[in-house]
Amino acid sequence: MDHPTQILVSLFIVYVAALVGAEVAQRLGLPSVVGQIAAGCAIGPSALAWVTPSEPLTVLAEIGAILLLFSVGLETRLRELRKVGGVAVSVALLGVAVPFIFGGIWALASGFPTAKAAFVAAAFVATSAGITAKVLQELGVLSRMESRIILGAAIIDDVLAMLLLGVVSALQTKAGVDFLNLAMVLGQALLFLAAVAFLGAKVMQRSSKLMEAPVDAESPLSISLAICLGLAAAASQIGLAAIIGAFLAGMILAETKHRHDIERDTRPIMALLLPFFFVVTGSQVDVRLLGDWGTVGVVLFVTLLAIVAKVIGCGLGARSLGRKGAMIVGVGMVPRGEVGIIVASLGERAGVFNASTYGIIIAMSLLTSVFAPPVLKALLKESRSLGVEESIPQLEPGVDAS
Repeated sequence: MDHPTQILVSLFIVYVAALVGAEVAQRLGLPSVVGQIAAGCAIGPSALAWVTPSEPLTVLAEIGAILLLFSVGLETRLRELRKVGGVAVSVALLGVAVPFIFGGIWALASGFPTAKAAFVAAAFVATSAGITAKVLQELGVLSRMESRIILGAAIIDDVLAMLLLGVVSALQTKAGVDFLNLAMVLGQALLFLAAVAFLGAKVMQRSSKLMEAPVDAESPLSISLAICLGLAAAASQIGLAAIIGAFLAGMILAETKHRHDIERDTRPIMALLLPFFFVVTGSQVDVRLLGDWGTVGVVLFVTLLAIVAKVIGCGLGARSLGRKGAMIVGVGMVPRGEVGIIVASLGERAGVFNASTYGIIIAMSLLTSVFAPPVLKALLKESRSLGVEESIPQLEPGVDAS
């Protein structure tokens, strides 16, 4: 087959696998993302080998993740995030510190030198906002206090994780850590977040009519997508995940009167692109590791350690919500997903991880992503059945909260 044909066949296989995986998962009472990740594991190069992650698939997966966080941002009002700001900061700080300590202890006990152990520990830290956001969106609970805290903490978590990754990467070289450069990166990230979240929201509140200025009837959607891609690119340029820029784009556009129209119009686009994110993420796990019982034991132990560390750290940060709310926040921050995979890939390229350690970190990132959605769903359903009220009321379409 020629190259364009190969790409089209791969796109077809991935998309059909996503549909089948989602259908099976939902029939079993699980969130669709679990089935899509499992489908990716099944058709990936280490199992059926029907597809191999390639640049076109990776690009589509990235765009899918960007659109997911954009749509979540559209359902998030800045004033609502302000209400959970203090708790979100606490969740993010403890959600970084505790997993880093747990991961570092395991790495040192496994015989890694201190500098390499710090890199291993960094793989335990970051949270995949995309996976949890999709589950919260599917369950229709983005308006809950716990959901707002998870989303707010994920943004802060991303800044801290990128800074930490810069430190541990510098430790692998003889030159040491350039603290001035790290301070500049952190300052840029914080300035970007503040400028977009606060100034951008005010601009959008006063300039909604500009979205109707072009003659094209689809201009609100077109301009919104341009803002989404622009802020995603800007976030990536300064060292943040592109999905954080997309989330902020959605959040400032939520302040316009076109909020619900944009949300409706992006759904068909997401239906096409979002499945690629979860299937491609799943396809990167090497299921052949399961053939070695010793490795399986290590994978399960590391995964359990990663889960417990996030639940303890983030749960402590959200203790003001009570036991049930703290548990929901803790589990919601568990998935490492594509963020853990990125750290593992950097470690492998830097020569920090051998093939076995790389596989273990990849497997942990995927298993935490499969574990969290059904548990989070069960916790949220249980809290509803116990009569726990949603902390932030859901707005009716077309009703402004101001």
